[in-house]
Amino acid sequence: MAATGKKKKKIPPIDQEFLDKMEAALSVLRNEIVDNLISSNEDFKEIMEGEEPKDLADIASDDMDRKMIEAIGSQELKRLKLIESALTRIKQGKYGHCIKCGKRIPQDRLIAIPYALMCIDCKSEEERRNR
Repeated sequence: MAATGKKKKKIPPIDQEFLDKMEAALSVLRNEIVDNLISSNEDFKEIMEGEEPKDLADIASDDMDRKMIEAIGSQELKRLKLIESALTRIKQGKYGHCIKCGKRIPQDRLIAIPYALMCIDCKSEEERRNR
């Protein structure tokens, strides 16, 4: 009896040594981000809790510092979520596969961006649509 649909080609799993290496790299990145957020939070507290009276220039400068720290914190939190997601995908056996097309993400891309969700083609297509 002939199959009526296309068979989905099974993609072999990524080798365990590479997964272990990526899991370690992602854990290091996660720890660095957490440390940066903690130190940024302390910098933010210092800016906000300055004890001396300030003139308008100081207030404006502190406001710029606060906004910059908030922006950096927001970007870092986004990266932290992507890293946590990648670590979860490693545990689930889904790491290294594009979430859109299911193809394997090249190891070079994963080394450059260990928390990459998509292959280069799908990511490029998404960026073109979002312009």
